[in-house]
Parts: sequence; C-alpha cells; structure tokens
Amino acid sequence: MAVPRLMTAIITPFDDNLQVNYSKAKELAEYLCDNGSEGLVVCGTTGESPVLNHEEKLGLYEAVKQKVGHRVPVWAGTGSNDTAATIELSRKAEKVGVDGIMLVTPYYNKPTQEGLYQHFKAIADSVSLPVMVYNVPGRTSANLLPETVARLAKVENITAVKEACGSTDQVSLLTTLVPDDFLIYCGDDSMTLPMMALGAVGVVSIASHLVGNDIKAMIEAFVRGDIAEAIRLHRYLFPIFRGLFVTTNPIPLKEALNMMGQQVGGLRLPLCGAEEKDRVAIRQMLIDYKLVV
Repeated sequence: MAVPRLMTAIITPFDDNLQVNYSKAKELAEYLCDNGSEGLVVCGTTGESPVLNHEEKLGLYEAVKQKVGHRVPVWAGTGSNDTAATIELSRKAEKVGVDGIMLVTPYYNKPTQEGLYQHFKAIADSVSLPVMVYNVPGRTSANLLPETVARLAKVENITAVKEACGSTDQVSLLTTLVPDDFLIYCGDDSMTLPMMALGAVGVVSIASHLVGNDIKAMIEAFVRGDIAEAIRLHRYLFPIFRGLFVTTNPIPLKEALNMMGQQVGGLRLPLCGAEEKDRVAIRQMLIDYKLVV
C-alpha cells in the first residue's frame, strides 16, 4: 500500500445522549474515503480523545477498521500523558488490528526531552505496530524538539511524526536530522503546502472532512511539480483552513458537519457548542464554499 499523503483525523460522532454513535462513525469513515482521504486516524484530538474511555476508543478502532480497513490504513490515537495507560491501550489496539498508532506528546506533566524520549520508546517497544509521534505544543505545553525526534527515528517502529509546532524553522531543522524514509506529516491544514515544500510527505487533516478532494488535488499538484496550481488551491482553501479554527477544534468542524446534514451530534464537556457569532461565521464559510445553500 502506498504511503498515504492525505490522512484525516476523524471526528467522533455522538448520539442525542452524547454516547458514541458507532454506526455513524462507520458511515463517516466511508464518506471520507470516498472524498480524498487515503488514511484515517481514529481518536485523535479532533476525535475528542480526552473524553473517551478505553472501551469507547477500542470500539471506534474496531468499527472504523471493520468498515474501511480494506481501503485505507487505519491508525489509532492511543497517546496520553500516562505511559503505562498508553502501553495498555496500544497493546489492545494492536489486537483489534489497526495499522499503526499515533502518540500525542504527553500533556500537563511537562516532561523533559529525555522523558519524552523514554515515554515514546517504551510505548513503541511494547508493540510491533508502526508509531507516529505527534508534536502539538500549543495544546500540550511540551515541544518535542527535532533532536529528540531524530533519536526516536532510530527506534525501529517509530516511522513518522505529525508536526504541529507552527515553526518552519523547526521543521527545516527536523528534515536535516531524520532519515529520508522517516515520514513527516503536517499537523495543521494551513501549513500543508509550506511544510511539503520543506520535505513533509503530506498532512493529517481536519478540513478534509469538508474539502478532502480539493486538499488531495493540492497535494497531487505539488507532487507532480505543478507549483502554480498547488499555490492556487492553497489560496482557495486557506479561508476554510482558518475558519475551522474560529474557536477550539473540533467545535467548528462538528458545527459545520451538522449544518451540512451529517448529524454527528454535539460535544462532550468541557467542550460545548459554538457561540452564535461563530455559528454565523461557520455557516457563511460553508455557503462561500457551496457546501450548504
């Protein structure tokens, strides 16, 4: 299977009682695969992983893998700020049959770089699955530095990083330190094209829930060397990339999907629905992109 360039961090649908809607998760996974996604990450931040218990996460891994695992790789977000708990969940995810695991940088604890290295290595050593580490210091207060990623890249099954540091300098340094076969994914839709210019292979996207085919077209244009077309598509997509962060992710994304008739439900506390001014902005964005009338 070719390396996926457009992976989607799939949202977790809830029913009217805020219970996980597994049938809707399957339906949405199929929709994403039909609209540009070449891989899925289940139970990442966009999937509201902090408010899901292990049983719910395992149910989602299994449901999505069962539905689209024959079409695209399905990666499980198993990371937390508790190394032992992450090892336990990662081992169970492996038994479910996922294709890899994504591990967010531990949050709140504020570990040192050595602590980060030991955390990720311990988890990787506990499974045989490919591992993608995920650096998002804006959420975790811990920045996984390029030098530490380079050390982790020497661990046999740590094969990729999702980088959402927001710094092109940090990404540039990272590309000089890791092996050529180590995969760098952008973790912020609006940075996809700039990061691919620096050597990233693609993106773990949220906007692909709405405009997946356009994002895929942008990536493909860049890969074939049609830079002008890639830039045109980046500029076309930029308002939706930014609009999905009018407030905390995944609030705008869930609001948008519900407005489009996807019926993905609400959000579990401490997240809540968008304010009216944000809902107005989200609806106007969807109108501008002809996603609603």
